[in-house]
Amino acid sequence: MPKGRLLCAVLGFAVCAAAQVPASELAKPPANARHFVIESTGGKHGDSWSWADADGSRGARESMNLRGMVTEIDYKGKPGADGMPASVEIRGVTPTGDAAETFSISSGQGWWKSQMDSGSTDDNGPAFYTTLGGPMDTNAWFLERLLASPNRTMKLLPAGEARATKVTTLDVGSGAKKQTVTLWAVTGVSTTPLPVWADVHDKFFAVTLGLNWIPDDYVGERDRMEKAQAAAMAAQAPMLARTLVQSRSGPLAFTKVRVFDADNLTFLNDQTVVVDKGLIAAVGPASSTIPPAGALVIDGTGKTLLPGPWDCHMHVGDDYTGVQELSLGVTSVRDPGNNDKLTIDRRTRAAAGQLLLPHVYPSSLIDGKGTYTAQVANVATTQAEAIALVDKAKQNEFTGVKFYGTFNPEWLPAATAEAHKLGLHVHGHIPAGMRPTQAIEAGYDEITHINWIIMQVMPESVLPVDNGIMRFEGPGRYARDVDLDGPEMQSILTMMARKKIYSDPTMVAF
Repeated sequence: MPKGRLLCAVLGFAVCAAAQVPASELAKPPANARHFVIESTGGKHGDSWSWADADGSRGARESMNLRGMVTEIDYKGKPGADGMPASVEIRGVTPTGDAAETFSISSGQGWWKSQMDSGSTDDNGPAFYTTLGGPMDTNAWFLERLLASPNRTMKLLPAGEARATKVTTLDVGSGAKKQTVTLWAVTGVSTTPLPVWADVHDKFFAVTLGLNWIPDDYVGERDRMEKAQAAAMAAQAPMLARTLVQSRSGPLAFTKVRVFDADNLTFLNDQTVVVDKGLIAAVGPASSTIPPAGALVIDGTGKTLLPGPWDCHMHVGDDYTGVQELSLGVTSVRDPGNNDKLTIDRRTRAAAGQLLLPHVYPSSLIDGKGTYTAQVANVATTQAEAIALVDKAKQNEFTGVKFYGTFNPEWLPAATAEAHKLGLHVHGHIPAGMRPTQAIEAGYDEITHINWIIMQVMPESVLPVDNGIMRFEGPGRYARDVDLDGPEMQSILTMMARKKIYSDPTMVAF
């Protein structure tokens, strides 16, 4: 929903925690609390409970461990006469630190304070305060008020407006628990529509976004719900492909543009570039490079023409990721691990002209089975299964395989050898207990994320637990004392240079 907490949890970004209300002092769910299981294809990650107090206030408690990143939070929200939040208090800890957040309305003004900001705004009628964090019930409250609002449109605090559009329905459960749930697409709170399930009474039912919150009685419906959601959201994409893009079969000429001459490291002015059948057919001075007959001519006076940039680390989130990337000029994306079924589905629809998407070079994510298994991983429990998953990546026309932290280090040499035999790029996190040089010796072509490079010089105690929060906290605690010119760091840098091993640093995550 509109929460940075949920998106960060899905992406796995975190930093060390600050002081906060300890878990032992957080609210205890009453016996009649509604229970949601937090899970993914990697297994169960936690629990979320919500309830109503005698005075009408909403309460919730959430406990989650996502690959070592711990969330222990609660909240209490009191509605006003209009059902909108009159006060909200969130307590506890998330991977980004103290979860403390408050909101209240008094003297005609709304006041809020979160980890990110604080401020106030005039109380100008019904509006919903969208919290930065909090348990899933903050999202449930949001959805329920939105669906109860006129035209399913609702003003937001501190600013903005949300709208809900019905997408599809699905029958879930059996016997006395059988019911019809509705998928709503919520806009106005993110760069893409957010799909959320509600029950027949327009009450929050579930979220299935890779990391899922599903009522415990309906956990077995996850695959059906994800499949129905994917199909329903995909039905929106062809309209965007038709309305946002001008299709052309003939040549295209950009005239009077500025281009960069990579051979001579200089810019050339007043150039014409002709593109035909997906290839650059001609480049030269505008005075002598004449567009072919029938070409669509685009006047580039005063503009610079660039090759389409690459986004070298983009886990494609949904059908709108492609629109967003293309709007930035990005024409090539490297997806280093995703839901393979959705990756193949998006590729198929893009090839058919039904989805706007850059050219995606995907890796299949392969992990072992354990507490910290990656959310969308293909899970191997034996070396033979790992090799079979590598073979499957090739059959699915992926360009690489990405190994993860729970993967058994003993299987790496055989799995990477199989990948190289098939022409696949090998990269990933470093399996717990290994140094990055050991992964390189085992066949890695690339170390994904800068924290794994510095892991070469972390204390020995960090390595066995670096698949969890210590992959962040270890470098956070010890990297400042590392001598980058010392023999340990120089050994890995020398090895990487000699073997032509890449680093995909993703500095923003650290």
